[in-house]
Amino acid sequence: MKKSNLSRIFICLIGIFMGMGSAHAQNPESELGWKLGSQAYTFNHFTFFEAVQKIKEANLEYVEAFPGQTIGGGIEGKMDFKMDAEKRKQILKKLDEEGVTLFSFGVVGVGNTEEWEQLFRFAKAMNIQNIISEPKPEEFDLLSTLCDKYEINLAIHNHPKPSRYWNPDILLEAIVGQSDRIGACADIGHWVRSGLDPLECLKKLEGHVIEFHFKDLNEKGMDAHDVHWGQGISNVDEILTYLKDQNFKGAFFAEYEYNWDDNVGDVKASAEYFREYVTGLTKNL
Repeated sequence: MKKSNLSRIFICLIGIFMGMGSAHAQNPESELGWKLGSQAYTFNHFTFFEAVQKIKEANLEYVEAFPGQTIGGGIEGKMDFKMDAEKRKQILKKLDEEGVTLFSFGVVGVGNTEEWEQLFRFAKAMNIQNIISEPKPEEFDLLSTLCDKYEINLAIHNHPKPSRYWNPDILLEAIVGQSDRIGACADIGHWVRSGLDPLECLKKLEGHVIEFHFKDLNEKGMDAHDVHWGQGISNVDEILTYLKDQNFKGAFFAEYEYNWDDNVGDVKASAEYFREYVTGLTKNL
């Protein structure tokens, strides 16, 4: 092989490794096995594909869709697990063009056994990893079977007190003996609203958290509202450190339920804070 060809190969390899380093600098969470995205509900005043654009503006690559949002982007209808195969293909094609991955779907309610199966078939067809729901306790045996059959996780969400799973003790009791694919969608902001300490809740749920709806709130109580991560009382730094120490692997979805019509900057600032802190956590890896 000629020396000039070797030189070109060497230069290309350097470029590849530099690119890998640049990607890590932009997404340091990937080194911990974490993914950072946004719940489309953050942008529920807009269509799904307008939300996707806003997620990209915030420098994020993952979306959790929720049922009922108008699809947009030239595709008729709403996000719904009952949509036909052609519409599913259209959505996946457009998401691929946008460079955003549909990772989770919820919070979704289901009426009967047939609809649960339909939901899991939808998730499989859409390459969705996590279904987010608040099922009835008597449904867990069925859901355990479906999780294992379709190899999809079911993450149980906690709305504030007095919702069914507001306290992690209730969830832990419900999932005893069920599939390892059933765990928590930990909404740390709703724990704060319920008067709970998010870090203590996570310690109880160790090994059972599948993903996060990530929030930082200005105060405890039902009237609390979102603030930029690290500026509130949700103990964001301590939570991230704890999760790194516990070798957590999973997704974080920003759910910024404030400043509804113009909150891209809020999500972007929160993501930047998250990544700056995570960069510090990864320095000694």
